[in-house]
Amino acid sequence: MSFPNLAKAQQAQQEQPQQAQGQQTPTRQTQPASTLGEISVTAATAAAGRDHNVNDPYQVTGVSKTGTALGDLPMSVQVIPRGILDEQGVTSLQEAIRNGNVSGVNYGGTDSKGFTDHFMIRGLQAQTYDDGFSDGDQVNGPTHSLLGVERIEVLEGPGSALLGSGPPGGAINLIHYTPSAQFHWGGNIQAGSFGTVNASGYVTGPTGIDGLNYRVDAGAGRSDGYRDLASWNKEIRPDLQWKIGDHKIEFSIDAQDYMATPDSYGMIYYKGAPIRNVPFDAKYSTPFANAHGNDVRATLTDEWRISDYLTINNRLSYMHHTLDFYSNGDSTHAKVKGNTLTGRQLRDQDDSLNTLDYQLEPVWKFSTGSIHHTLLTGFEYLNQDLNTVKATADLPDIEDIFAPVPTETSIASLHFQCAPSHSCQNDHVYANFYSIYATDQVDVTDKFKIRAGVRKDWFDTSLTLNPLPGEPNRTANDGITLVQGNTYTRNDAPTSWNAGVLYKVTPWMTPYFGVSRSYLANFNSENDAFSIGPPESALQYELGVKWSLDDGRYVLNTALFDVQREHVATPFGDDQIAFDSQRTRGAEASLDADLTPNWHVYANFTAQHARITYSPDTPGAVGTVPQGVPAYMANLWTTYRFSLFGRAGFHAGARINYMSRMSNGFANGYDWAPASLIENLQFGYAEPHWGVDLNIDNVTNQRYYIATNVVGAYLGAPLAAYVSLHADF
Repeated sequence: MSFPNLAKAQQAQQEQPQQAQGQQTPTRQTQPASTLGEISVTAATAAAGRDHNVNDPYQVTGVSKTGTALGDLPMSVQVIPRGILDEQGVTSLQEAIRNGNVSGVNYGGTDSKGFTDHFMIRGLQAQTYDDGFSDGDQVNGPTHSLLGVERIEVLEGPGSALLGSGPPGGAINLIHYTPSAQFHWGGNIQAGSFGTVNASGYVTGPTGIDGLNYRVDAGAGRSDGYRDLASWNKEIRPDLQWKIGDHKIEFSIDAQDYMATPDSYGMIYYKGAPIRNVPFDAKYSTPFANAHGNDVRATLTDEWRISDYLTINNRLSYMHHTLDFYSNGDSTHAKVKGNTLTGRQLRDQDDSLNTLDYQLEPVWKFSTGSIHHTLLTGFEYLNQDLNTVKATADLPDIEDIFAPVPTETSIASLHFQCAPSHSCQNDHVYANFYSIYATDQVDVTDKFKIRAGVRKDWFDTSLTLNPLPGEPNRTANDGITLVQGNTYTRNDAPTSWNAGVLYKVTPWMTPYFGVSRSYLANFNSENDAFSIGPPESALQYELGVKWSLDDGRYVLNTALFDVQREHVATPFGDDQIAFDSQRTRGAEASLDADLTPNWHVYANFTAQHARITYSPDTPGAVGTVPQGVPAYMANLWTTYRFSLFGRAGFHAGARINYMSRMSNGFANGYDWAPASLIENLQFGYAEPHWGVDLNIDNVTNQRYYIATNVVGAYLGAPLAAYVSLHADF
């Protein structure tokens, strides 16, 4: 199937606004990457029937910023399309990641609280983006629903010149649907275990003004939660797009209000592993722990197509995010002594963050002789203004860890204080980041591709410690002692870069090699003192082969990687910090195959050797595994579409997730959460405009763990079932 012009592609998009979950997926056909680079991603994938494929080599991703198809990128980028998200019945980014839809990615890591969106890629911290804009806070950022999300893109390894000051693990980018010129609407309602109810809907179409289209997405949900971890969410996202002359102007507002229940202790460690022989719902966390957040993000973009050779993208985003929570302090204060859990504490924290992000990106297309260039140039200004206040209260001991009963009854009964043994702060962090950058995607020939980028950053940050009675002095991540009442500043000007080559040896085999260096300016409310320390740095080498067989029906991506992370601030005791280096070496593979026109299989495997390589403050940590990093991960998702009683539209699926054991880190006693193998089933029926699905998770009702924390490990959900009904008209 081919698209000779944009109009036909857009028509295909309107005719299939959101492909029904149970619709038969036709065999893929190859298309020239240059053709697909000129049309809507949604139109290309939906019309070609590829909206269930993670490794579609013709998919054009937003994280490339040059309109480059996956098959031409000398790096690991994977896409979770809407089709898979709908089949699995997931409604949040956390669920999408925990379902194993991307190789090398897992939930959790240092400072994870169990309710925030906190992820690891290749054993290192990742950052989340909305349509290319950062969340701001790297630890306590907003949670993400999948309202209006068309796909999730995952860039593995340092982003370097692509996404700015980036964590060493990589980036997770949510891409939203844009308004349509043809009126249509749809919705989804889900109900299931633990009192879970989720509902969402959208409407899109023309406004009556020439070239001006709209889309409105709205959703709400609530759940009592397994282990009584209740949550709710309300969100609305209006979007306007105006095509006028050579401009495509888009304005959207995403407003969200949410509540979650922290469970920082989870199942506490006892004799090196999460405690056994206790009920599934045994709780060590405070019964009234609670987290409430809200965020509003306004985005304005202008795509100005001056000519076939130059497009100028102006992009502006402003986000206001607040997060207020009571959560048990996950630190080495809490200890098991005999059968008693002592040293329990509760933190009261209030964060308020304003983030302004402006990006100016001219994209040039030109040739030097027979060599074609797509040159991204850019300037970015990022301003972040954070106020964070916290205090800590002591809690009563739990006398019998095998029959736990937290005896605290209310917030009013607690005494929150500031002391050397009680974490506290009243801080103001203000940052201005300036960047200029360029990335050149070079098509030397149809087979030989080169990609190179460079980015110059200027990080200017100030930290003001407003006086708090009893507050102890703290340490920044360059060893500076911080005294309350003072303001400290930090200025850095690092240079990031990346380079990669790719060669299509045959139509079905494409080896590539890439190297990338990036710098991370620490900015988060969890460890705000680190904002005025030297930035972290990361260096990645990657060697891979992309395989595409039988006209793209079988796509296999394989990669070897080596990522080094330096100057990492890591807690290792009561209010103490170690500055270490980490390294992850490993291999990963992901298979995306249409075994028959009705049978689709997606599978991935990751093996990674993550170790602390340098730690002068804690020499014993060298050679140990960082917190929350499994050595092996393997995932399978397969669906089969069939007819029953002479009626087409039925489908069945199965998902298997394996994760090896994970440690809580050397500094925290080096306990382990065991490995897990979880099986899930899915059944459904779909007509062209509506469908129904049943998802059954953890069918064998195993007790397993999704992440490790300092004091305990987070439990995964037991046997659960959810029914989803969706419609698109």
